[in-house]
Amino acid sequence: MWCFNLYKRPKLSAAQLAAILPLAVVHTLGNLFTNMSLGKVAVSFTHTIKAMEPFFSVILSVMFLGEMPNALVIGSLVPIVGGVALASATEASFNWTGFWSAMASNLSNQSRNVLSKKLMVKEEESMDNITLFSIITVMSFLLTAPVTLIMEGFIFSPSYLQSAGLNVKQIYIRSLLAALCFHAYQQVAYMILQRVSPVTHSVANCVKRVVVIVSSVLFFRTPVSLVNAIGTAIALAGVFFYSRVTRIKPKAT
Repeated sequence: MWCFNLYKRPKLSAAQLAAILPLAVVHTLGNLFTNMSLGKVAVSFTHTIKAMEPFFSVILSVMFLGEMPNALVIGSLVPIVGGVALASATEASFNWTGFWSAMASNLSNQSRNVLSKKLMVKEEESMDNITLFSIITVMSFLLTAPVTLIMEGFIFSPSYLQSAGLNVKQIYIRSLLAALCFHAYQQVAYMILQRVSPVTHSVANCVKRVVVIVSSVLFFRTPVSLVNAIGTAIALAGVFFYSRVTRIKPKAT
């Protein structure tokens, strides 16, 4: 889009690139740890652990942004996290590698969101969400490409995939679709992040996990238990409660 002038090409200083590099590092680590967890445990268990994102967001927002949530806001996070955990409890499988990978992903992703928010609102170096995320993505690619090629990139050639009995064309098509969908999701998430606080962003992301669980149930035709239904209802009720308490304005003294 920059090459064909479909979107305004950014003019970046060395100081801005240095400020964005840590975001690219934690962005890369967040995606890496998420995929490590998905490779070790069930999807539902990964999303159960990642439902703790709001707590990481609150802590990091206090540390880096100085945003101190009130007791009602903190209390509203409990049913959200608990509800999502309950919704996937019947499918959860435990593995220490998968557990700690998902926890590390929480820390990495929320660090990226909080630090990105800090950069977005910094007047002398502010940039729009599309530009910021695009630069983060390019940096993340440059960080991972050499490592990927050295460790396994040359192994997974078309001939290797065919010898393993896999449909190469199907893998390419599904990988492309997954990449487009994932990038679109991340881009929209950044567009939302510029308009809301990191805590609100993480709450919406938490509810997304309910959608993931429900979608997987429909796609894989997994039987839905009463526990799943109750957990989903509690999580959605928690989001409604959060949306109400964040609108309460403090009384003037």
